[in-house]
Amino acid sequence: MTAKERITLKQPATASRGMVTSNHPLASLAGTETLVRGGNAVDAAIATMFALTVVEPMMVTIFGAGFVNVRWANGECATVDNYAVIPSAAAPDMFRPVPGTLEHEVEGGENEVGHRSVAVGGTLKGWAHAVERFGKMPLSEVVAPAVRYARDGFAATPYLCSIIQQEVERIRRFPETAKVFLPGGEVPKPGDTIRRPEYAETLETVGREGPGYLYDGPLGRAIADDMAANGGLITMDDIQAYRIHERQPVRGAYRGHEIVSMGPPSSGGTHIIQMLKIFEGFDIPAMGFGTADSVHLTAEALKIAFADRFEYMADPATTDVPVDWLISDAYAAERRAQIDMRRAQDYHAGLPPDREHASTTHCCAMDADGNVVSTTNTLHLGFGSKVTVPGTGMLLNNCMQLMDPIPGRTNSIAPGKRILSSMSPTIVLKDGAPFLALGTPGAVRIFGAVFQAIVNVIDHGMTLQQAVEAPRAWARGETLELEEGFGDVDALDAEMQRRGHRVERVFKVAGGMNGIQYDAATGLMTGAACWRADGAPVGVSGGDGIVDPDVTRAMWR
Repeated sequence: MTAKERITLKQPATASRGMVTSNHPLASLAGTETLVRGGNAVDAAIATMFALTVVEPMMVTIFGAGFVNVRWANGECATVDNYAVIPSAAAPDMFRPVPGTLEHEVEGGENEVGHRSVAVGGTLKGWAHAVERFGKMPLSEVVAPAVRYARDGFAATPYLCSIIQQEVERIRRFPETAKVFLPGGEVPKPGDTIRRPEYAETLETVGREGPGYLYDGPLGRAIADDMAANGGLITMDDIQAYRIHERQPVRGAYRGHEIVSMGPPSSGGTHIIQMLKIFEGFDIPAMGFGTADSVHLTAEALKIAFADRFEYMADPATTDVPVDWLISDAYAAERRAQIDMRRAQDYHAGLPPDREHASTTHCCAMDADGNVVSTTNTLHLGFGSKVTVPGTGMLLNNCMQLMDPIPGRTNSIAPGKRILSSMSPTIVLKDGAPFLALGTPGAVRIFGAVFQAIVNVIDHGMTLQQAVEAPRAWARGETLELEEGFGDVDALDAEMQRRGHRVERVFKVAGGMNGIQYDAATGLMTGAACWRADGAPVGVSGGDGIVDPDVTRAMWR
């Protein structure tokens, strides 16, 4: 079976008037409802995200972190950076690192669970800014579907129940979280109704009073009080000092397409373009999908990107990040020449000229005017810190786990520093028009997964549904993770090992990807969401109902 013939587990949706994709059908429905009620793609995307904080609570919260990537029908692009910030009381040596780990593991898991793992979240401020700056609807209407889901309840999915089961002992440590997600002390069963009345009140008040309710009001003081009572670091001063940033996206070309993605403090967009530039010098279609050569090349490009990420990527306010050099044709040619197709290698960070020195969610939305949004947000690991602020129903992030716990390195902890991310909300243009919008959860595996989906569509000729569901690879250090979906397992694994890779078969790499593909010739939008989460596309077709009678007669002659 060729890549183009691959059968998908889910089906895409096609529409003419608007499309929303996300990692939960109710959230996609909230976004589509917003379009139908007169909102644009930004309103729809933010309504979807608010809904995801209710129905996909293990992945996102209003006190979390993320990015919004917007491309207007007139060609203008903008990104909103609402990523998390390190509290002012933090110190580079505040955690005790576990030697020899790649995932920032520390003794006692202090950067993963509990109040000390929480960073200052910017999600609500970023979403409210996007709606005010780019949307058409008041915040109260954008948040309304999420309020309804929280108050009336929603059916627990098998996916949600499985994540609760994975985190059950950690959730039990926090009574405010357990009372919602462990009703009666037990993990809910698929189909059980989960209600979040306190969170409904919080969201409704946010819609009425705006982000000031958190960043300069009672909700922020509730966070600060809970931190003070439980050894956390965040103060009201930290919350009031939080700022979002509008930034220019990082942009690059690949085989006649323009890639528009998130720049620092996300490493994702830069490394997607960097790896695509490396790939541009190879005949990828001739290699074929899932072959030893294509998997090997993917692994080597990922290892190169990770070597540079470790050395150069950080908060652009504190670190000079050489983005233009990293995505340049010249640097891609230099790196491409270092790849040996016969064997795996270790890579070190490149040297710029004159240089001196599993738990996120995503949605895409497109409206009838051609505006398109790709946005990724998180509370980091499943259910974040596991902390719910008493009386609010609001979960808190554990974004401190993203920082390097070893002092003196590029991404080490420092007060006020913006946390580094791998999020990659990406828009691909073709002939000046939108072509793809996509993204995925998956922590450090995000940009590799989005990169592979883009290659799947452009080089392997897959549909978007096939591209987001296709098996993925991930490589960092000596380990090459391959999803079980890659065919001819024994032969592929043996060849990868012969070339020097240490192969590990895994169920999934990164999380539930979703996206939208636009056909400029027909004006149709096709939404897709993969099997790795509860994702679903929801679209709107039809028209305004007012048609010239002569047109109708001509159509039916």
